[in-house]
Amino acid sequence: MFDTSVPNVARAYDYLLGGKDNYAADRRLAERIVELIPDAVQSCRLNREFLVRVVGHLARQGIRQFIDIGSGLPTHPNVHDIVQSVGPDARVVYVDNDHVVAAHARALLMGGAGVFAIDGDLRKPEDIITSARELIDFREPAAVLMFAVLHFITDAEQPAKLIGAFKDAVVPGSCLAISHITDDQVSPVVSREAQAVYRDASAPAVPRSRSDIGQFFAGFSLLGPGVVDINDWPAQGRLPEVGKRPAATLFYGGVGVKDNPRPRREPDHRTSLARV
Repeated sequence: MFDTSVPNVARAYDYLLGGKDNYAADRRLAERIVELIPDAVQSCRLNREFLVRVVGHLARQGIRQFIDIGSGLPTHPNVHDIVQSVGPDARVVYVDNDHVVAAHARALLMGGAGVFAIDGDLRKPEDIITSARELIDFREPAAVLMFAVLHFITDAEQPAKLIGAFKDAVVPGSCLAISHITDDQVSPVVSREAQAVYRDASAPAVPRSRSDIGQFFAGFSLLGPGVVDINDWPAQGRLPEVGKRPAATLFYGGVGVKDNPRPRREPDHRTSLARV
């Protein structure tokens, strides 16, 4: 059994994206955040669009293995929908630390070739890596996706060290993609109130600065414009129904490559992204 009176961050995010897999406590949390930050709904949808652009680009560059950490509830288009439209043989591992979310994902994704959903907590990276080794080949490049998950990891839990385990596990040519909330352009009062809303939820909320988020890519070569407002990352594949961007930056994002080797189809990753 699980307690539906405790707001769950994955289900609250599902609600903000317009999903139906949520409960009253999740909706109350999300609605309070929207009261504090009216652009929150738009920003969450634009964050999903950022995922679509990034994953599509990496698939077109030849990446055929993806590990989506903190994947949350399945949301169309899913990562496997995107990558398998480019490479039908691509393999995607969805990871979430909420057992109910992971079980729901397995039920919804059942029967999909090359698609897996496992229980795993970013705070225990070696457990995720061990499980993922049974599903993908770590001798080949892989993309590690951390969209809207690292801001649920406190500084005391050493997020850079947790990310480092995945950096060490993957081979050159592999990618790390991150999106992360920020309060760089939010008033201190609103930021404190928003963080307080999450204190009684399944995870805290820890906004970070652009500089702090950039440090998560240490040792990897950043693609394109680097760590930027997610809406400033190259825009091929923009979803027209999402609409205009918020006035303030609420999410930063970026993509890094291990050793940044020569790509398969284009002369330079930066050049490639400049044309996206």
